[in-house]
Amino acid sequence: MLADLPRLFPDESLPEFTIKSTPEDFVVEEIPAYEPGGEGEHLYLWIEKRNCSHEWLQKQLARALDVPKRDLGTAGIKDRWAVTRQWVSVPASCEPRVADCSSPDFQILKVARHRNKLKTGHLRGNRFQLLLRSSDPASVPLEQLVERARLIAAHGFPNYYGDQRFGRDADNAELGKALVRGEADARDIPFERRRFLLKMALSALQSELFNETLARRIRANQATTVIAGDVLQVVESGGCFLCEDPHADQPRLDAGEVVPTGPLFGPKMKSATGETAACEQAVLESAGLNMTHFERHSALTQGARRAMLVRPGELTVTPAPEGVLCSFVLPSGVYATTLLRELAEIREFDHASGPADTADEE
Repeated sequence: MLADLPRLFPDESLPEFTIKSTPEDFVVEEIPAYEPGGEGEHLYLWIEKRNCSHEWLQKQLARALDVPKRDLGTAGIKDRWAVTRQWVSVPASCEPRVADCSSPDFQILKVARHRNKLKTGHLRGNRFQLLLRSSDPASVPLEQLVERARLIAAHGFPNYYGDQRFGRDADNAELGKALVRGEADARDIPFERRRFLLKMALSALQSELFNETLARRIRANQATTVIAGDVLQVVESGGCFLCEDPHADQPRLDAGEVVPTGPLFGPKMKSATGETAACEQAVLESAGLNMTHFERHSALTQGARRAMLVRPGELTVTPAPEGVLCSFVLPSGVYATTLLRELAEIREFDHASGPADTADEE
């Protein structure tokens, strides 16, 4: 659980806020990697949805446009209990049916043609505008929040995977572990959800191991320190290289040019060396795993490196009648709740019973 992981800047006196009391409290807008070119065999739909999941939206669009769900393209999954805006691509043959496609839960705001289908990762990031509600708005310590926002902007925050990555009703990471160890079989998963759940379980396992590696680094007070053997990522380009001279690379980390990465274990992952490799190996061993286990489902666990720290863009905290308004920009794949928990104590509103301690993003 995200709540059990260490913060980069620990503080016992953080104010408490509730998020997602209404969908309008959590507004997310995709920042596309490119704009549609105006011609081509694919139709890009700029869609605003409210309080509906990614999977539900895809089903509704596929049904309304009379196309297989696999013909739809999206750059990323957006939160459910929120107001979100994003591009969805469909075959251009759907154009005559688009006008009748909207519903009370989503609207198509604009339409444009493009040459290629939209694929996962075809976005620069996401822009967030979030209302953090306080039970006592008059006593919100704004100066404390502004100072923490300054620290986060200057040094970054831990790039943990949020709780949604692991599923609400099942321990997907445990299923992923059983799959890579050969103790469970993909054929045991119902066929109609096999592809989705198989990918989710294996990703959850990789994510859990990444979170544990990052947590160990923070507990050792080394999250903002370059270590010989680190795999560093160039923030601007995303390229990775092995650190051989920490004294040369530390100033680049301090300036935000590079960042240490953690493992998404798999056969094609770029390996660390030295102390960093020993830490990653210890995480694997504590889970009862080794690198060969990830070859069993290598198509879905190829392996990669993930930045351990992220510096948000345009981070602001301003007073609001209900608490504070927090705005920022994050790269794709980074969870807003992981930033918020570095800023304050955050509870997500449970619409069945009231405020809950667990956070969820989709």
